[in-house]
Amino acid sequence: MSRGQRAPSQRQLRVGEELRHAIASILERGDIHDPEVAGKPVTVTEVSVSPDLRNATVFVVPLGGGDPQPVLAGLKRARSYLRHEVARMVQLRVAPDLSFVADGTFDNASRIEALLSSPEVRRDLRQEGGHDLGAGDIDSDIRTADDHEGQDDGA
Repeated sequence: MSRGQRAPSQRQLRVGEELRHAIASILERGDIHDPEVAGKPVTVTEVSVSPDLRNATVFVVPLGGGDPQPVLAGLKRARSYLRHEVARMVQLRVAPDLSFVADGTFDNASRIEALLSSPEVRRDLRQEGGHDLGAGDIDSDIRTADDHEGQDDGA
């Protein structure tokens, strides 16, 4: 979080989630006839709402990968229709102005996974920690620690 910004309020989070569900529902129905959006599965990962609830940033990921820019352009062209439909579905005093942004979270996670899986990193982890950590090993280490917390030492 950058300087001067506060954490979103519970109301912002709730409205953002309601907007996310509404927009995902509209996209799922296939009501947008723009050729860049029609028939292409798009996931709405998050909606961030301004404190006054008048602006909403919609984070989307086109499924199947590829360049998100054409899909973003299609959603931008359909913005007034989406805003009208959202106003019908979500009870707010003012329907927020929607802006669409590609969500890079999944790309970042894939890059990190690829880095952790690279032979050089696995070798370095093995040298420092004494054993090779795979993605599944981390989960099993956490489960093992959780299992030990519930046991009594004196029984």
